[in-house]
Amino acid sequence: MLTNAPKGTKDILPDQIHKWHYVEEQWKDICRRYGFKEVRTPVFEHTELFTRGIGDTTDVVQKEMYTFEDHGGRSITLKPEGTSPAVRAFIEHKQYAEVQPTKYHYITPCYRYEKPQSGRLREFHQFGIEVFGTPNMMADAEVICLGYEFLTSLGITEIALRINSVGCPECRKKHRAALREFLTPKYDQLCDTCKTRFDKNPMRILDCKSPVCQELVQGAPMMIDYLCDDCKESFEELKANLTAMEIPFEVDPGIVRGLDYYTKTAFEFVTTKIGAQGTVCGGGRYDHLIEEVGGPPIPGVGFGLGIERLLLLMEANEAEFPEADKLDVFVAVMGDAAKAYGLKLCRELRAKGLSVEMDTLARNIKGQFKYANRLNAKYTVVIGENELAEGVAAVKDMEKQEQTNVKFEDLYEVLSK
Repeated sequence: MLTNAPKGTKDILPDQIHKWHYVEEQWKDICRRYGFKEVRTPVFEHTELFTRGIGDTTDVVQKEMYTFEDHGGRSITLKPEGTSPAVRAFIEHKQYAEVQPTKYHYITPCYRYEKPQSGRLREFHQFGIEVFGTPNMMADAEVICLGYEFLTSLGITEIALRINSVGCPECRKKHRAALREFLTPKYDQLCDTCKTRFDKNPMRILDCKSPVCQELVQGAPMMIDYLCDDCKESFEELKANLTAMEIPFEVDPGIVRGLDYYTKTAFEFVTTKIGAQGTVCGGGRYDHLIEEVGGPPIPGVGFGLGIERLLLLMEANEAEFPEADKLDVFVAVMGDAAKAYGLKLCRELRAKGLSVEMDTLARNIKGQFKYANRLNAKYTVVIGENELAEGVAAVKDMEKQEQTNVKFEDLYEVLSK
């Protein structure tokens, strides 16, 4: 067991890490272009932040959180999502006193105890963005546009944007009444979890993963049919903004999202390329979350995007990744004097920005060349007694298999090209 990673976790090894670096760089670049600034929050928070923010009727809080008591008797939870910690940081550091809106982006690990699936692990990683301080549907459209551009820029083509409105606390009252009336004859057939949701938050029943409950809610009243005038107007404005930005979408009244804090806008980017669990990116508006966790009444909107699922989707779409970085230079030496000079040369070339390796296992010269090949070195610099005496090194272009003699003082200029 000591040599196996815990179930639902995964190592990212050197032969894969370049893919992660690539999508992370693309993410940071698009966030920069949209004016989002990076924020980093702790990997664990006080449990109450999630029970109050996410909602105690959600699967995340009821079944999936990694919660424990620390040595001080405090209830601590590994963060299951990135929005609530970003909100907490926004409040704690009084960012609401600055010019609004505030625009955050982050790359963060998250933790949920659920059955591991393809691209859905117990420790997973998220890209996320949050916009605080504006109720305008332009912000919702901008958030969605960033997600759309990011996904399509990575070569993902078979993806659909689905949008919905989950209303506000006022129009939800009528929907909840209609939903309870619809579900009352079916109450005994609901799973135990959904029975606890029936009175407090029946909308969560629509999001239940139980096949029985999914069948029972077929034909249930949808929130979109109970929107108040303000929510209707906001939803129409969102659709108009997306149309103006030429972003294709479809209205899906079944989108609920799995967290209680959403209001008005809810959206998902979905695909059929990676199996049934096809949601790659999801988010929406949360106009009362900041106030709910102890801040002023400030609205927000954002999304989270799973990196593991993103990489699976890119591979399914046969998207191109850049090659892993190659080693610039391998220094092969023969003899103690050459070894001493080689160590000095490695340090000098590294200080000037080149990646350089040298054998540390006392291989013979043939073995050193094999090692250079295994490391994918672009050049191999050979130094022996003759080279030291003449002040030149034999430089081999490993791809072209061409070798030339280069003066020691000219090595960096030749190798850096």
